[in-house]
Amino acid sequence: MAYQAGGQRPAPRPVAETPEIQAYLEDYAGLLETAGSPSLVVDHCWDVVLANSAFRSLFAAVGPHPTAMPGDNFLRFVLFHPDAPAVLGDHESSWCLPMLAHFARTVETHGPDHGLQSVRRDIAQDPIMEAAYRHGLPHWIRSVGEDAVEQDGAVRPLLHPDPRRGAVECRIVAETSRTLEELGCTRLTFMLRDARRTPSRDRRTRRAASHLRVVPAAG
Repeated sequence: MAYQAGGQRPAPRPVAETPEIQAYLEDYAGLLETAGSPSLVVDHCWDVVLANSAFRSLFAAVGPHPTAMPGDNFLRFVLFHPDAPAVLGDHESSWCLPMLAHFARTVETHGPDHGLQSVRRDIAQDPIMEAAYRHGLPHWIRSVGEDAVEQDGAVRPLLHPDPRRGAVECRIVAETSRTLEELGCTRLTFMLRDARRTPSRDRRTRRAASHLRVVPAAG
């Protein structure tokens, strides 16, 4: 469920408005580098503000894309980059649908926003994704529960490029400091672990995701 975005991604808004904030983010980047797991800081539009080397290594084999590189905007990468399924395991049900639902919730709470509306326009350009957004998401959320929309604590499969790791799981840990919160940013860390058997709840998620492939486009 990765699609080519039709529009051109706008330049991210700068979050460092003062020398103090710039210095804080430089130090926070150093903190990210001490984490052995992939970690990044995103704003409410999922523009990537900071990312550590473990995150960059995870997506190092991803090909170029004009609007959806993982180090630029992670939401766009998940939704629009054709290489996303090569790294994000069970791509549609475990990554696309939860993040699409999270995006829909963000649009409702933030109102008019240039960055969010740009993503929304690109979703609308693909009939299948637009049908999923308008008609499939409510069905999917009813099937898996509201908790599936939350990022913090979610366990999702990854296909690690290091052959010694291979198929793994990651638990997403979302956290924010006071300063990051004031900037409208959140830190996400992918805590990697060996893959386990898929629980029954995830099996229900896959069945719901299959439903989305046959949802008719809005007429």
